[in-house]
Amino acid sequence: MVMRQLSVFLENVPGRLRAVTSILASYAINIRALTLADTTDFGILRLIVDDPDKATQILKERNFAVKISDVIAVEMEDTPGGLDKVLEILEKGNINIEYSYAFMGSKPKKALVIFRVDKFSEAIQYLEKGGVKLITNDEEVWK
Repeated sequence: MVMRQLSVFLENVPGRLRAVTSILASYAINIRALTLADTTDFGILRLIVDDPDKATQILKERNFAVKISDVIAVEMEDTPGGLDKVLEILEKGNINIEYSYAFMGSKPKKALVIFRVDKFSEAIQYLEKGGVKLITNDEEVWK
């Protein structure tokens, strides 16, 4: 189960983030989740969108540096300890988390977490074996 994520490199100047969101909005591409990490000079905008291929093409045509990468998205209980259960499974598999971000899904009492990990295939195996629900870009959870 793979989730496809866009990483867009942005200059750290006013209006640059909105340039991306405006372009995507004008093509009716829905942003489902995002995170922005920045430094003094640039930022990395990570996006989950409903059409990653189209979004990548459109942004590249407008001279944005864009990369699609595979990440793992999990649905978990939105309760104390929900995240801890998922992290325990990854720790037991000796899986290192490079980064993650979380957001609420459309289901009550459920949260979604995106993970970028060092051992992708192994992480999927451990999570599936541990009974964790993995989410793709096309899942009903987004609707």
